Amino acid sequence: MSAIILTADEAKKANIELVAAEKGDHAVHEVIVAMRAARRSGSACAKTRAEVNRSGRKPWRQKGTGRARAGSAGSPIWVGGGVAFGPRPRDYSKKINKKTSRFAFHKAFSSRVEDGDVLVVDSFVLEDPKTKGFVALLESHAPGVRKTLVVTDGPHKNTELAGRNVPYALLTYATNLNTEQLLDYDKIIITRDALQRISERIAK
Repeated sequence: MSAIILTADEAKKANIELVAAEKGDHAVHEVIVAMRAARRSGSACAKTRAEVNRSGRKPWRQKGTGRARAGSAGSPIWVGGGVAFGPRPRDYSKKINKKTSRFAFHKAFSSRVEDGDVLVVDSFVLEDPKTKGFVALLESHAPGVRKTLVVTDGPHKNTELAGRNVPYALLTYATNLNTEQLLDYDKIIITRDALQRISERIAK
């Protein structure tokens, strides 16, 4: 059976009440920023004068040489010395409470339904782990789409093997689906079982 567009009425039948268009944009923004910030490594680090491998000996005596005072070769003004106010390892992650996170997911899903970008299929399963078969199945449901997100109810080994080499498509599960993924793809193909899982997530 070919894919059908998930409308507001069909979503309601699946126990999914859509969020009003004027609500939730700020929550979505906060969650997306937090998700991207959490992926930052924060590992940039420069050695201070205490950490560089230089001698702690005073290069010359304090007075009488005519040169500027110097305390150690590890000084930041010396070549090979430490770095003053350089970057240190840090955690960029932001705290988002569960209620905001759930509402942002609900809002993102609602906006994609309202735009007609969510397609529902009975199943998305391949018996043979062939990339060609995965691409053909994608084309049959969403022809000519540049980026496609496929959401299923659970793992299916052959389907995963067939789809992992397709750069413009992502296969994920309803339990792993997140707000950023909902907004990052041109079309979203969801199986009926996965739609039920999403309904349960939104209802919490």
